[in-house]
Amino acid sequence: MEKQLLLKIRALTAFYIFALLFWGITAFPLESEIRIVCEILGISPEASPDTYEDLKGWIATITNAVVNTNRDYPFLAYGTDWLAFSHLVIAVAFIGLYMKPVRNIWIVYFGMIACIGVIPVALICGAVRDIPLWWRIVDCSFCLFGIIPLYLLHMYIKRLEKLIDYKPSKY
Repeated sequence: MEKQLLLKIRALTAFYIFALLFWGITAFPLESEIRIVCEILGISPEASPDTYEDLKGWIATITNAVVNTNRDYPFLAYGTDWLAFSHLVIAVAFIGLYMKPVRNIWIVYFGMIACIGVIPVALICGAVRDIPLWWRIVDCSFCLFGIIPLYLLHMYIKRLEKLIDYKPSKY
């Protein structure tokens, strides 16, 4: 039972590490990625965002913003480089959870707090930045998709802790 539980914990942790690495790496080439999305959805990158409705109009708006900003103010993309880097760093922290899950359960709590923190940031900062409400709700969904595996990890680690009768040191 202990080995099976540890295998579940490690598999779920590896998935979480992979997800953080994936989202981190994909934050670097935003302009290339948004152009691919435009191609798939049939959005002309040169078209006015007013040409499209709803999601396509929003993607056209994002495309124009990213392309124009990269052309005129490329240093602003440095902010998304740091966003990408932060995902990579957080992924590294989860290696400790993979190695010693009971001792490092705090990483699960840290991840849960970060997921919950997405909601006020998306709702408040999104409103300040004129992000459509429906898009802020999409951003908030990352909280749900992130916290579910963390909650499962928490349950599995607590079970493992009972199985091995873990007693943390005082220091």
